Amino acid sequence: MKDLPAIRHEVLYGRRVVRCFADRPASLGAGFRATVAQHGDRVAVVDEDRRLTYTALDAEVQELAAGLLALGYRKGERVALLIGNRLEFITLFLAAARIGLISVPLNTRQRRPEIEFVLNQNGSSAVIAEAEFAENLPEQAKVPSLRGVYILDGDEGLGPIRDAARADVDWPEVDEEDTLCLLYTSGTTGKPKGAMLTHVSVIHSMIHFEWGMDLRAGDVGFLAVPASHVTGLVAIILAMMHVGGTTVMMRAFKARKFLELAEAERITTTVMVPAMYNLCLLEPAFADFDLSSWRVAGFGGAPMPPATIEKLARHVPSLVLQNAYGSTETSSPATLLPAGTISEHPDSVGQPLPLADIVIVDEDGREVPPGESGELLIGGPMVVPGYWDNPEGDAKGFTGGYWVSGDVGIKDEDGFVRIIDRKKDMINRAGFKIYSIEVENVLAHHPHVVEAAVVGSPDEVLGERVHAFVYGNGHELNADEIKSFCAERLSDYKVPDLVTFLSEPLARNANGKVLKTELRGPA
Repeated sequence: MKDLPAIRHEVLYGRRVVRCFADRPASLGAGFRATVAQHGDRVAVVDEDRRLTYTALDAEVQELAAGLLALGYRKGERVALLIGNRLEFITLFLAAARIGLISVPLNTRQRRPEIEFVLNQNGSSAVIAEAEFAENLPEQAKVPSLRGVYILDGDEGLGPIRDAARADVDWPEVDEEDTLCLLYTSGTTGKPKGAMLTHVSVIHSMIHFEWGMDLRAGDVGFLAVPASHVTGLVAIILAMMHVGGTTVMMRAFKARKFLELAEAERITTTVMVPAMYNLCLLEPAFADFDLSSWRVAGFGGAPMPPATIEKLARHVPSLVLQNAYGSTETSSPATLLPAGTISEHPDSVGQPLPLADIVIVDEDGREVPPGESGELLIGGPMVVPGYWDNPEGDAKGFTGGYWVSGDVGIKDEDGFVRIIDRKKDMINRAGFKIYSIEVENVLAHHPHVVEAAVVGSPDEVLGERVHAFVYGNGHELNADEIKSFCAERLSDYKVPDLVTFLSEPLARNANGKVLKTELRGPA
């Protein structure tokens, strides 16, 4: 393992005293330029038949950044990206970072109402979308702040931005505490909250990944999870950029294709959800692929089944499995399972990373002794300063500079953390976080649904499936109708997998709260 960089206390955001890495880039753009200077000839990105070195990527980023400035977009404005796992996501994200624009990566599985809410909530000035997802964009008149809409069709769509580029634009200064991007997380109110990841929060996560996973120049990271999620963005794209590695992009995960690319590109590191590893092992020809270069397999979002651990150890003996725990609000990891410890701690999400301060408290906010359970509060320079224009979310989600995780866990004498429950009502479907109330709010608008409750149903591959319990008004309903109604209004992974129709209203306690414990169980 690499030596830990020097650490010192600093004041961030004018109110938080946290431990920071003393030697770090001044901004994401500064870090990228340092990598270009040191590793310019290395391949930075592989996107199907497109391969760009760091020097070529830098030129592309520079042209797009100059074009955005020339078109009148200014530091602090929000630019939404409705782009999947393709090169343009990276070039546009880095271009925005270079000039202080705030990227708003959108999930390509989002539907029009969800996208319209996000664009209006942060007042996006521009949206850049792939043609295949453009049908989910709201009418421009419904988002008054929008000044530009750019559609990527194949290699086309960035022409207006490129054509506007000129050398004499005024380049703004970018501070490390400036907001880098807004990543929207679902909330218990059903309305997404825009977590403000800053340059400095993301930089610390990049360094944590470098140190904790022993990342190095020449590593090849595989982007199989969405680039718009904190894992894909920080754990793969930006972590590889930080060390001078290569990001190999996969548009959509397919186990066979993943294995073919892993062999051809000689991948060394991945961060995926356990379901993806399981699907790879289910591929009949798994043992025929040469995966000897694969060194690190990070995972999170769900425990890794013991059988999966054993099979990976047997077929890829050089592979180190490392569980990571974190969130959008922590700019990715807060804990990491040290290399070589998964056999002794298969149910642990690891130990707190060097700058992560994890305090486990009881219902009264008092720290509990090692071995006792409580809610995790997470502090450190990786923790975001708050949510975009959401004081209520800030008040509930943060206290004294710590993020209130809503997760119940235990930390033992050696600092190993186990997550044992979720205080928040959330479903984890193959790594995608779904708050039940989001789905329940949609079902409440169905003309023939009186009430509905949504819970997670255990699933061997996905971890959990979305299970809706529906009480209707007597009109004949069927599961396909309910699913179609939700599919028009929600991301596809939020659509109920299972629908159970009830002949009586939902059971409630004395306070009127639905007794979801009575609903959870076999489908």
